[in-house]
Amino acid sequence: MEMWNNPSCSKCAAARETFELAAVPVTLRPYLTAPPSAAELEDVLGRLGAQPWEVCRLGEPVAAELGLADWPRDEASRERWIDAMAAHPELIQRPILLLDDGTAVVGRTPEALSQAVATATRVTEPPLP
Repeated sequence: MEMWNNPSCSKCAAARETFELAAVPVTLRPYLTAPPSAAELEDVLGRLGAQPWEVCRLGEPVAAELGLADWPRDEASRERWIDAMAAHPELIQRPILLLDDGTAVVGRTPEALSQAVATATRVTEPPLP
């Protein structure tokens, strides 16, 4: 599993602790210093089944500077949102968990973290003889 991690984020810290306690291996991606490309964001949005505005942090100062709260939330504006998130990775909700089964989840709740642990455990368990 890969986790888009912000070391100073309390939700990311809770996710790291959850995975450590469950002995689930995770690769941390410092997405603020190694930001995803627009193509990677498209892939992750597909894995999440989400629109970019659904995983955009509108409370960030750069969101206010860009006026994101007033941007249209429609298919014609989708690329604009993705480009903004690629250019300003602090806008990306965290932590995003890219699971080995090809799905993804935003790990902000205990339920989402439990789902990720269950999926990771299911994927990594050896098959029964």
